[in-house]
Amino acid sequence: MTTYSLIYNGTLINGSGNEPLLNAAILIKDNEIIAVGDENSISMPDEEIKRINAGEMFILPGFIDTHVHVMTNGFKDEDTLYDPLSLYFYKGAENLRKTIEAGVTTIRDAGFADLGVKMAVEQGLILGPRIQISVMPLSITGGHFDFWRDSGFDIRISYPGLPEHICDGADEVRKRTREVIRSKADFIKVMVTGGVMSANDGPEHTQFTVEELKVIVEEGKSHGNIKVMAHGHGAEGIKNALKAGIHSIEHGSYIDDEAIQMMIDQGAYLVPTFVVMHHNKKFAESGDLPEWSIKQALEIVDIHKKNIKKAYEAGVRIVMGTDCGVVPHGINLEELGFLYDMGMSADEAIVAGTKTAAECIGYDDKIGTIEEGKLADIIICKKDPIAHIKSLGNPDNIIMVMKDGKIVKDLRN
Repeated sequence: MTTYSLIYNGTLINGSGNEPLLNAAILIKDNEIIAVGDENSISMPDEEIKRINAGEMFILPGFIDTHVHVMTNGFKDEDTLYDPLSLYFYKGAENLRKTIEAGVTTIRDAGFADLGVKMAVEQGLILGPRIQISVMPLSITGGHFDFWRDSGFDIRISYPGLPEHICDGADEVRKRTREVIRSKADFIKVMVTGGVMSANDGPEHTQFTVEELKVIVEEGKSHGNIKVMAHGHGAEGIKNALKAGIHSIEHGSYIDDEAIQMMIDQGAYLVPTFVVMHHNKKFAESGDLPEWSIKQALEIVDIHKKNIKKAYEAGVRIVMGTDCGVVPHGINLEELGFLYDMGMSADEAIVAGTKTAAECIGYDDKIGTIEEGKLADIIICKKDPIAHIKSLGNPDNIIMVMKDGKIVKDLRN
C-alpha cells in the first residue's frame, strides 16, 4: 500500500549549498522524495497524507559519516580479552542506535562491521544507519592493524566469517583482498601508514609498497569496481596510495604539497577525521590512552589541522568522517564544527557531510541532498545550523530523524 508523508513548516537546507528555503515542504511517497518546494507550490495527491510539522525548525538531509567503526568502543585490549563475543555485537547495536539518533543516516564502516551487522539493520532487527562495510582493513605484519602485542598474544577479535587481514607481498595481498571481497565488502580498506593508536608503529611509518597497493586497487576494479579507502597519516604512504589509484585518503595528517596536488589531479577524496584527533588529545591529557599513543596523540593535532587547511585551500575534496569507535559514538556531527574551525563556511561543512560524502561513497544518486528522486533521509534540527553549526554536534538538537521514509527518532512532542 502506497503511503504519503509531507514535511512542512520548516526552513530547508537541502545539502547542495543553495540558499535556505523558507516555508519549505517535502512530499514523500513511500521512501522516495517526489516534490520539494514552497509549501503552497506543491501539488498534493488525492490520498491520505501523514503530515509532519517541522515546527519552524530546520530541515536537512540525513548526514553521512564516511569513516566510523560501529563495532568498537575505544579499541581497548581488555575488551577483547575479557568480554564474551556476544557482548561485542550487543554493544555494536547500541553504537548504531547512537549514530542514527545523532542525525547520521548512512555510514561507511572502516573496519569490523561485517555482512551480518549490515543485514540486521537492513532487516529491521536493530536500529541503525544504512551501512557500507569494509569488513577487515588490510595491514602488513607489524602494521597499524596488527594486534600482536609484546606479550606474544594477538588480541584481534576473531570468529567464523571474519577474514584474515595481515598480508605481505603482492601474492598474499591479492589473496587477502579477495577474501575481504568474498566477505561482501562494499569498500576495501588498507592501512598505508602507521597510526596514532598503534602499538607497533607510528603515524609517519610507510606501509605496503606501491606494487602491493596496485594489486588491491586492481582486485577491486575486477570485482565490480569496488573502491579502496586508505588510512594514511604520513606523506609518503599517502603518495604511494595515490600512485596506486586509491579513492580516498583517511586522516591525511602529514600530507604535503606534492600529495595535495596528486589528490586534486586524481579527484581523490580526503576524510580528515578531526573528531578523533581532538578527542584523542583530550584522552591523552587525562591519561586515558595507552602509554604508547599518548605522545603521538598530543603532537599530531596542530600538524593535522594545518595540513588539512592547506589541502582545503588548494581545492582538495573534503568529506565528513569521524573515526567514532576510536572515540565515543553519537558525537559524529561535531566534525562539522571542526571543519568550520579549520576554515570552511557552515554551508561548506554541511555539504561535506551530505552531498560530497554521498559522492565519495557512490550513493549520490540516492542520498546526500533533499530533491526529487532521492531517498527520504531527512533530519530536523532545533537551531539554525548556518548560524550555529556546532549545535549539530549535540544529539539533543536533532529533533527528528527519518531514514528511508521512516521516522526513527522524534522529539517534537
